[in-house]
Amino acid sequence: MSTEIHGYAAHSAEADLVPFAFSRRELRPDDVEIEILFCGVCHSDVHHVRNDWGNEEYPIVPGHEIIGRVARVGSDVTRFKAGDIAGVGCLVDSCQACSPCRHGQEHYCNENTLTYADHDRHDGQPTYGGYSENIVVTERFVLHIPDGLDLAGAAPLLCAGITSYSPLRRWQAGPGKQVAVIGLGGLGHMAIKLAKAMGAQVTLFSRSPGKADDAYRLGADRIIFSKDDAQMAQAVSTFDLIIDTVPYNHDVNPYIATLKPDGTLVLLGYLGPLEPTLNSAPMVYRGKSLAGSLIGSLAETQEMLEFCAEHGVTSDVEVIAIQDVNQAYERLLRSDVKYRFVIDLASLRNEAT
Repeated sequence: MSTEIHGYAAHSAEADLVPFAFSRRELRPDDVEIEILFCGVCHSDVHHVRNDWGNEEYPIVPGHEIIGRVARVGSDVTRFKAGDIAGVGCLVDSCQACSPCRHGQEHYCNENTLTYADHDRHDGQPTYGGYSENIVVTERFVLHIPDGLDLAGAAPLLCAGITSYSPLRRWQAGPGKQVAVIGLGGLGHMAIKLAKAMGAQVTLFSRSPGKADDAYRLGADRIIFSKDDAQMAQAVSTFDLIIDTVPYNHDVNPYIATLKPDGTLVLLGYLGPLEPTLNSAPMVYRGKSLAGSLIGSLAETQEMLEFCAEHGVTSDVEVIAIQDVNQAYERLLRSDVKYRFVIDLASLRNEAT
């Protein structure tokens, strides 16, 4: 038995998202059914819908920054009950048997299941995401949303938030540490807020002087304009950690120069070869590192949510109706949002009635 619900889907790389009816599975014993209240619009949603990474299967119902209210639970569920506010991020399952899974690193599992644009590991059915009325997810991959968080602002924490939080925690951002963020967008604004909440001194690298006021409002202590050679020269050997959120190929060598010995630059936003060629000399002679990071574990994501509730950190969002999602995609590609679109799924339920 399955339940038909409504959502918005893309049926090809060239097509707009349009209303789409599909089925969710009936509850398994360990499942949680969540009525979706808000879903963030991630840049990766656009990549999937437009087949930028290749091999997509359509239709695609995007959305992996999901906040909702528990509607029903399976017979074996113990951590949630009807009425609880819950979240779902980028993953809805993993093998639970490999070394990463056994060590609480489900996001590194080679057989993990994406929230959308993937297939259920048990029945082979396609996974459909949060641009929809509800979602059914195994209890292990459902997160508690702490009291006090604005729910629309909390939705992007399930991707942009944890993607920024994980490297800050791993490389021990905190008092006495100099942290820089490259790029002020969905990831960058979260990285500034989180690093500041952790107690670090925070600098924004930006190509645009127009970003300064917002950066200071978000918590930055300093702005460096990366096109200004004099400012870049003054920043040499300054930072313990640099969070690089730029989503396209770019020259990282000038930023590597601003790391202290033993400092690390972490790539979050770009997947692919870097050009021009990385100069390894600073890495060898000064012990500097170039690293990458991808979301975080379930435990770390729950930790991040608790941290955000304690420190009053949420994403800056523009709440939209689902009927405006195609225009939102176009605006996102123009960086015309501060700093994350979030869909109010009441607009979908109103349309369905």
